[in-house]
Amino acid sequence: MSATQPVATTGFDSFGLHPDLVRGVAAAGFTSPRPIQVATIPAALEGDDVLGLAQTGTGKTAAFALPLLDQLLASRKRGIRALVVAPTRELATQIDAEIRLLAKFTRLKTALVFGGTSIRSQVAAMRRQPDVVVACPGRLLDLMRQGALHLKDVQTLVLDEADHMFDMGFLPDIRRILSALPDDRQNLLFSATMPREIRRLADEILYEPHVVELTVAGPAETIEHALYPVLEARKRDLLEHILESGGCASAIVFTRTKHRARRLGQQLDKAGYRAASLQGNMSQSQRDRTMKGFRERRFDILVATDIAARGIDVSGISHVINYDVPNTPEAYTHRIGRTGRSEVEGTACTFVTGDDWGWVKATERMIGEAIPQRQVENFTETARSTAPRPKSTNGAPRRPRNRRGGNGRPRRSGGSRNARGARA
Repeated sequence: MSATQPVATTGFDSFGLHPDLVRGVAAAGFTSPRPIQVATIPAALEGDDVLGLAQTGTGKTAAFALPLLDQLLASRKRGIRALVVAPTRELATQIDAEIRLLAKFTRLKTALVFGGTSIRSQVAAMRRQPDVVVACPGRLLDLMRQGALHLKDVQTLVLDEADHMFDMGFLPDIRRILSALPDDRQNLLFSATMPREIRRLADEILYEPHVVELTVAGPAETIEHALYPVLEARKRDLLEHILESGGCASAIVFTRTKHRARRLGQQLDKAGYRAASLQGNMSQSQRDRTMKGFRERRFDILVATDIAARGIDVSGISHVINYDVPNTPEAYTHRIGRTGRSEVEGTACTFVTGDDWGWVKATERMIGEAIPQRQVENFTETARSTAPRPKSTNGAPRRPRNRRGGNGRPRRSGGSRNARGARA
């Protein structure tokens, strides 16, 4: 573990990172820096505040983790010197895992803090004086109130997915956390969008920030996306048609409510699909088991609500299926951006009924282009009856460049094709 041992040469060498971090980068399998990393790491290494506007799945965890770790290695101090705040347990867990991986060849220690689990183990972790704490706001404040966690030595603060923290009502908690931090610190704020409240927060805490904006209103070029007009009563039939049509190796299916997510997950499971649901009424242990099963491909289909799925970053998702349209146009790019990541192509299908066309028009205005419609054989009458505007039945959805396709599909765990149960 000596810093003098030879390391593999990667594109990350140009940043001048500590040799032990370069080894960690190589061990993590990272070869070339992503655009968000190229744009932010040099400024962060200089100690500048950073405002990064980028979607999840763009590589922003390493963009803030590598400078953060490099600065910690340059200091001999002990105690909590870096704090990363994330809106959800899943995202916090993913950030913690990536930081641990990058710090594999160092002596730096991290601790993970979120609710829904025993607070005792987290109090014990604070006694071991971690260098980095990755936390969700609620449990972080609990530990602060108990006197188990102190932030007086924090040198670097990272707020990740700040817009989601605002959506989830965490902004008052964030301000309480900020009041406990030293004034002299580096701030790194990452967000996919900049609503007025997050812009105000950024203006308050960032000093002459280095600003990087990689977000775009429309879907990534790697995502083939289309609308599927359908009657509400036939949504599940259309869902199974898409799951069975080839090329669907794994999928996230989004529903509007947690009750529908649970019911649809159960129905797909009974129909023989390897499916599970993720929704707000689940305990933390249930959520952890579900996500572990999805990452390890014991489940091919994850049925989830927007809130439950926030922060999920799973590689290799071939399809995103909007069983229900999102509540807002902005949520559309958030949802479908969970496929087509890391320059791997993906497919997004959005089911639209007669009540959804106002949302369609607003979303098309936001992304600056019409979303293609696709009509599926045996659903043609349904499509015609629900679509409010004429579209060519031969129109294909926008295809990504260099599309390779695939022949995988979600596997069934057994069971009859007709064992479906009641419709969602």
